[in-house]
Amino acid sequence: MRFILVQILIAAVTISSVFAQTAEEKGLAIAVEADQRDIGFIDSTANMRMVLRNRHGQESERKIRVRTLEQEDDGDKSLSIFDTPRDVKGTAFLTYTHKSGDDDQWLYLPALKRVKRISSRNKSGSFMGSEFSYEDIASQEVEKYTYKFIKEERFAGLDCYVAESYPVDQKNSGYTRMVSWRDKAEYRLWKVEYYDRKKSHLKTLLFTEYGQYLEKYWRAGTLKMVNHQNGKSTDLFFAEYAFQTGLKDKDFNKNSLKRAK
Repeated sequence: MRFILVQILIAAVTISSVFAQTAEEKGLAIAVEADQRDIGFIDSTANMRMVLRNRHGQESERKIRVRTLEQEDDGDKSLSIFDTPRDVKGTAFLTYTHKSGDDDQWLYLPALKRVKRISSRNKSGSFMGSEFSYEDIASQEVEKYTYKFIKEERFAGLDCYVAESYPVDQKNSGYTRMVSWRDKAEYRLWKVEYYDRKKSHLKTLLFTEYGQYLEKYWRAGTLKMVNHQNGKSTDLFFAEYAFQTGLKDKDFNKNSLKRAK
């Protein structure tokens, strides 16, 4: 009997060793699970209010319509159309996110009546004067990062995984790493800390007011980005989410930028 028990214990240890994950493997597994839970929404639309705040607390506001189209074998396509204020009305921003290689991004400037391509070298630049960069606005494809699990921790009253992600494209990214908090139950993002090329804490992004759509897909109602180095912040407020609205590829090409309404 003792021999049998020893054999069972050895087998149990062997099995646990086989399935043991490194910090890197667990970090990747968390990212993959979060990504898998968001597959199948097809397309979505929403209205967004952007509030920019300078270091003195002075505010300016922009209203934007956001459209997203899911791609089966690549990153998502997205289109943002500015409605107010008057000086940016008609400005449109188009992104093709890719699982590997550089994303494609274009900005239509109605005052100049031309489409400007955003170079991958400029993706760390500010998006329309906000504390979000062009890099932040693109969908965060799993393949664009490497990962490392750090710890489990309570945040916002929830049990969360804390993991680091490192951009594969270190040359053009504005970040050396990001630290993310995801709840263990639904894998929703609640907090992201961004560290710049000097490895200093640059920004913090908080997600709140989540809603569930189609009984599966979670979207935050409010995103708050704070820049700790310049004292500025940008809040994004989302409303009127709609899914599976019938958007097509033709609604997400460079010609659609000029006719976006």
